[in-house]
Amino acid sequence: MTVNDTSAERVVLPGYIVPERYALSLTPDLKAFTFKGRVVIDFTIDSDELVNSNGRQIILHAQELLFESASYTLDDNKDTAIEAEQINVNLKETTVTFIFPSAIPATAKSLQLTVVYQGFLNNQMAGFYRSSYTNMKGESCIMASTQFEALDARRAFPCVDEPARKAVFLVSLTIPSELQCCSNMPERSSVSLDPHTRQVSFWPTPRMSTYLLAFCVGEFDFVQAQTASGVLIKVYTPVGKSKQGEFALDCACKCLELYNEFFKVPYPLPKLDMIAIPEFAAGAMENWGLVTYREVDLLIDPTLASSQQKQRVAVVVNHELAHQWFGNLVTMDWWSGLWLNESFASWCENYATNALYPDYHMWDQFVTGHLAAALRLDALQSSHPIDVPIRHAEEVNQVFDAISYCKGAAVVRMIQAVLGFSAFQEGLQHYMKDFAYKNTSSTDLWQAWEKVSGLPVGELMGSWTHQMGFPLLKVIKEEWKSDSVTLELEQSWFLSDGTVPPEKKLWTIPIMTCTSDGPQADMTLMREETASVTIPLSSESGWVKLNAGQQVPMRILWTSEMLKRYQDPIQSGKMNAMDRAGLVTDAYALVKAGHMKPEQLIQLLQYYLKETEYVVWEGLAMVLGGIDSIVLEDPELAKQFRAFGKRMVLNLLPHVGWQAQTGEPHLTTLLRGLLIGLLSDFAFDDDGVAAEAKSRFQSFLQNPNDVQSLPSDIRSQVFKIVLQNGGATEYEQIKGYYKTASDNAERKHVLNSLGSIQDKSLKVQTMEWMTSGEIKIQDFFYGMGSVGRSNKMGREVAWQYFQDHFEKIKGMVASASSSLMDACIVMCCGGFCSEQKAKEIEQFFEAHPVPKSSRKIEQTLENMRANANFLKVLQSSDLSKESFWSNL
Repeated sequence: MTVNDTSAERVVLPGYIVPERYALSLTPDLKAFTFKGRVVIDFTIDSDELVNSNGRQIILHAQELLFESASYTLDDNKDTAIEAEQINVNLKETTVTFIFPSAIPATAKSLQLTVVYQGFLNNQMAGFYRSSYTNMKGESCIMASTQFEALDARRAFPCVDEPARKAVFLVSLTIPSELQCCSNMPERSSVSLDPHTRQVSFWPTPRMSTYLLAFCVGEFDFVQAQTASGVLIKVYTPVGKSKQGEFALDCACKCLELYNEFFKVPYPLPKLDMIAIPEFAAGAMENWGLVTYREVDLLIDPTLASSQQKQRVAVVVNHELAHQWFGNLVTMDWWSGLWLNESFASWCENYATNALYPDYHMWDQFVTGHLAAALRLDALQSSHPIDVPIRHAEEVNQVFDAISYCKGAAVVRMIQAVLGFSAFQEGLQHYMKDFAYKNTSSTDLWQAWEKVSGLPVGELMGSWTHQMGFPLLKVIKEEWKSDSVTLELEQSWFLSDGTVPPEKKLWTIPIMTCTSDGPQADMTLMREETASVTIPLSSESGWVKLNAGQQVPMRILWTSEMLKRYQDPIQSGKMNAMDRAGLVTDAYALVKAGHMKPEQLIQLLQYYLKETEYVVWEGLAMVLGGIDSIVLEDPELAKQFRAFGKRMVLNLLPHVGWQAQTGEPHLTTLLRGLLIGLLSDFAFDDDGVAAEAKSRFQSFLQNPNDVQSLPSDIRSQVFKIVLQNGGATEYEQIKGYYKTASDNAERKHVLNSLGSIQDKSLKVQTMEWMTSGEIKIQDFFYGMGSVGRSNKMGREVAWQYFQDHFEKIKGMVASASSSLMDACIVMCCGGFCSEQKAKEIEQFFEAHPVPKSSRKIEQTLENMRANANFLKVLQSSDLSKESFWSNL
């Protein structure tokens, strides 16, 4: 049984034995999909805890393991093993209890427990699991690898599977002689046991949490390099694809040195391996010294890879390497502090990628990436705080989301702006040195920053991490003068559907502003419900923007006078790209919540008719796509809005064009991909667009590797346009590319586009293909999304198929990460915007509960109802009148 740690309200294992060292020996059978295990665990004994416990029992976490024996020896009598007389497995609590003939002596200081057991190499991408792949000879093969975060180390060996119970791990793997294996630490020895088998042992790890242990068995190629500080980095790839590991290798070598300098605590392991896994539920996992990745998030085909994919690989690599410090070296003491891992790794991924690849302009992209995702989710009443209370560890699986990652990163970015980079970095360096190999809580970091800055960091950060949601900062009064403007501000809790908040909340808000003269140096902290600020202006017609650089995760409600003054800086580019993007995304959210009129949003959008910056167009695409998905329910309104969207998108086409130019900036390439994606939404039926897409597609059919006619940056977008104008022939041609494509990145182009076909029967066929077993479990939801997000018919097809085949879909992901079911739910159910559909979906999940996805279902329904209300607002506005659009 587990016990309740009442002080922290956490359900944890009894604390009278504390693991110090695990010696783990495993023998995987890649044909039978099983493994044999033996683990020897050294425990110290807490005599005070032992007195109040059942000393006959040793309770560990375990799941899907079959136990053969368990025994322990005491430190003062290592020759006498005490055998367990009973072994009880608790399936619900995923624990095993070893019951011994007598209690552990109260005088004992330590004991050594030996457990012999067996386990299963499952196909659910959790624990010690198997992946299938096709080798260079076309043969189907199996490899084995691990994914232990958050609670799946217990699937591989009995342990205390809690982040605060750090220990040293010694791993030994017995494998077929022709295969390779790797683990967190370098290989210590390899001993041939017989002509077909060898035993590989690895050096002891540093003290670390169970979820960071890792090992892989299979056949690999690799590329390697040594960093300036002497760390050997290897990238393991499928056999014959070592070239595809070179981009990630170069990125990792540079990034590790960057973090060494940034944290002033050197990476402590002698090596760092990164390995591509054929089947992987997440994007990557930061196991200390052995980082595992989805293939598409590590491997780069030097000929075919898109600029977007290169950026993605750089971001993911830099994120995982940040975890080698945040999470691995210093670890949260309980899952409620997950954000300490993910928020900082998400901030670091942008910091490092921006430093290593400055032409990516990652901090500009942050505004329409991380920040936008955070604000979308956190505007729901079904959101949660960054520092989320977690009692049962299983609850953590529902908070690996945009709050823990994106909002957390936005709050870290905010505190960096408040403290200044120097104090921000110095505080982190103290934190890393003081808590290396230990566990921490949020307050430990606040104190480190307060010591170096003298600012009330705990007060500021507490208001952002301990309560969910974010503020709406409203200008309630303005006084414009020839050389300044005074604004009276009011803060309140912002909710996406505009309902009156159920309670009053206050945040400590950094007030940062910018004008035509640039960012203003003065920054004040707004602690009360209202505040007044005066900003100097250089001219009588000057403008001021609150939340300069979008540094604070909040929405701004400006006045009509402020909106008028934004026209020139938006059209001239005098306002920077981050702020131009922030204005339009704020406006969209404000209109949906009823704080602005739809007509004002369209007026604002017209200021952007000549916009050419990628980051700003990311914001515009969110607005155009968001409204388009909602007005699909009203054919006449959809017709008028699509014509407006088509005009905006076609205005950009001459500036960007279809053809990439040699040496063009990275963001220009991304803008072209975004543009052609918008063409597939708003202008796929335009004669010129359809003809150009068809021509490029025909060239692709002749030579799929022709990156001039159809580069990967625009491949799925062109596929969508061709499918929307085509039929069964085009459908089969694109579907056929899935089988001949050279890597998963190319296969995703097929999955992400195939549902765009207009024929209903082919949409159903796409859904059937996704659940046929031919598509890997890690990828099948992409095709579902291509159907569910294609058009109004696609929504109905995807939702009906989900209902009709729910048990099959549920079975496919039964033991896998809850993120896969979450993705299916969003792709198949999330597009609707009517109260009727919301009730229908709600009733379905009441009858067919999915407990692990309960939060995602709640959020999906709340968002759906907010969109339904917004549709009613649009229908009652001037946007429903043809005269409104004709007068633009």
